Amino acid sequence: MNTLTTTIGQLFAGGTGYLDHEGHRSGIFKREILDRVRVDSQGILGDEHADKRVHGGPEKAVHQYAAENYGQIAQAFPRSASLLVPGSLGENISAQTLSEANVHIGDIFSVGTAIFQVSQPRSPCWKINHRFGEERMSVYVAQAWITGWYYRVLVPGEIRPGDTMTLLERQTDRFSIEKFWEVQLSHRPSLDDLAALIAVPGLAPDWKRRLEERTKWLRALLDKVT
Repeated sequence: MNTLTTTIGQLFAGGTGYLDHEGHRSGIFKREILDRVRVDSQGILGDEHADKRVHGGPEKAVHQYAAENYGQIAQAFPRSASLLVPGSLGENISAQTLSEANVHIGDIFSVGTAIFQVSQPRSPCWKINHRFGEERMSVYVAQAWITGWYYRVLVPGEIRPGDTMTLLERQTDRFSIEKFWEVQLSHRPSLDDLAALIAVPGLAPDWKRRLEERTKWLRALLDKVT
């Protein structure tokens, strides 16, 4: 395994705001943090989520998004290009080098004085569309596999812009974030692929459950065919 390292380009956290004329509350609106900040099992101190059923919590404590992805999205949605800047998709950490292609499920990183573990990809939702007034932006982000990813916090600590992020341990060489989506979004993934993905140490329990349910469904379908 080659050493994988980068530095935090920008940090974001903050309260909730309101989307469009319907007044939906969302935590997608973050403010930039310029100083050192505490991070624990629930995430960055002072960060907030409007819908805690699907956002936040220990398995989604910190969200990272690859800064270079914004250029790709801007090409697909030129009307919103000026708005597509780091932090605008609601991420906590923006950095270069780390991406869906080289970050793997279960990866353990030292980040400042804290230690994070990649728990799952982000699942883009309709709030991205409302944030930018683009009907299919969330679908594009999902289908292009440029979703970002979440960390759980194994060791609380402090982080700040410019801190080094270094890969300490890799649980699987097979399942990058991209590969996760390749299996998950496949119409009929192989049972072997599903079993291998479920077995990756560090994968969020909710995703293990969902993939196990899909495995059962596929097995039942195959039994009917045979």
